[in-house]
Amino acid sequence: MTIKVGDKLPDVQLTLATDDGPVPVQSGEYFAGKKVALFAVPGAFTPTCSARHLPSYVEKADELKRKGVDKIVGTSVNDAFVMNAWNKSQGSEDIEMLADGNGAFAEALGLTMDASGFGMGQRSQRYSMIVDDGVVTELNVEAPGDYSVSGAETMLQQL
Repeated sequence: MTIKVGDKLPDVQLTLATDDGPVPVQSGEYFAGKKVALFAVPGAFTPTCSARHLPSYVEKADELKRKGVDKIVGTSVNDAFVMNAWNKSQGSEDIEMLADGNGAFAEALGLTMDASGFGMGQRSQRYSMIVDDGVVTELNVEAPGDYSVSGAETMLQQL
């Protein structure tokens, strides 16, 4: 079943990508008590993710925070080292990366996709959501191959 507005995020283990190495976190604790702009991509360093999706959050980070967002978080079915390298190379200190290395978070949300045709296996769909104290208040899931509703611009309109 796919998560929807009004649902509480599932409590699964993710990995926070830091300069000091991977740090395990429980999603229930991580999202508690704060407003988070969360975006998910099929893969770090992939074309649309790197050329458009992540840059939208880098460019709009200050505006999102002015509208009450406590954290801006990116996630993907990649390991924490890749997510940290992606954020260092193209991201921002305003963005935290949560690695969903085994795809447990994407699966628990009901937002997986099969990218086996591209040699990538099971991945996360491209989406964004506003999470307030662990509850989804806005959800923007892209159609396969699209990038039109999950960027920071859409979130700014929703806040």
